[in-house]
Amino acid sequence: MTDGRNSRGYLIGVSATVLLSFTGILISYLNTAYNLPSLVLAFWRDCFVVFGLIVAFALFSRNRFRLDRVHLSFFVLYGLTLSLFNSMWTFSVQFNGAAVATVLAFSSPAMTAILAHFILKEQINRIKTISIVLSLLGTALVSGAVDPSAWKVNAAGILFGLLTGFFFACYNMVGKTAANKSIDPWTTMLYGFGSAIIFLFLFNLAMNIFGGQSLFSNFMWLGTSVSGWTILFFLGAGPTLGGFGLYLVSLNYLPATVANLIGALEPAFTAIWAYFLLGEQLTFVQIIGSLLVFTSVILLRLGESRVPGPDIVQAAD
Repeated sequence: MTDGRNSRGYLIGVSATVLLSFTGILISYLNTAYNLPSLVLAFWRDCFVVFGLIVAFALFSRNRFRLDRVHLSFFVLYGLTLSLFNSMWTFSVQFNGAAVATVLAFSSPAMTAILAHFILKEQINRIKTISIVLSLLGTALVSGAVDPSAWKVNAAGILFGLLTGFFFACYNMVGKTAANKSIDPWTTMLYGFGSAIIFLFLFNLAMNIFGGQSLFSNFMWLGTSVSGWTILFFLGAGPTLGGFGLYLVSLNYLPATVANLIGALEPAFTAIWAYFLLGEQLTFVQIIGSLLVFTSVILLRLGESRVPGPDIVQAAD
């Protein structure tokens, strides 16, 4: 992999993270202003992503609709992984609160590194290890999880949080596998999110049944609210589509672990946008945390320009 490809991958990955960092603000607003159930939000968010891709392909690139039938079962797995990630994130926030859920979710770089080593044969060297540690520490500081009061310790909450990180790591694996199969990343997104919609639809039905509600009671939660639907549509067809799409593109240039570490910049960017757009103040601790996360990515990039040191984990003979 040339240095030019690496640089392009980093640029695309950072651009993806900047777009994705707006999603937390929009989701928070929808939850606060409309009390929109998280699984319903995830369902419609993915629907609008697919709608946006269908319109874009129909107008500009119809060849991206083509998919080899041999890949259909792969995209069922892709959709299941994405929908489980969305669901575990929802329950983690519910049980742990946003700060702790964020830290547990961004355990994914470490999990991605481990899975990528055994599944994709990616190496874990010293630079990657240090970057993972800095990223986790920085995320903890940015999210406010260093405050003991943020931790509501319970077995279910910790389990949901770790499963969030695990399924995001799995999402990285299927995304990188799609890149290795030379499937166009935007085609991957269309059929992956399309598959996820089916699973999220079933998850919502199950939640309604267990909640003693009618099967389709929550799907039209926003009713006739034009502003609510507009924000939800923009969330899906804007930063979600662009962010996840560019993230998949970056996997064509970068190892899964590196792409995931760049994605760990998201909480830092979100904190910055919240400061400028919502007037939320950045504390000194959050500033330090943001700098640590940025440092982890810069260190990773500088490390790749040198001859890598001895691997911490050697590939099996």
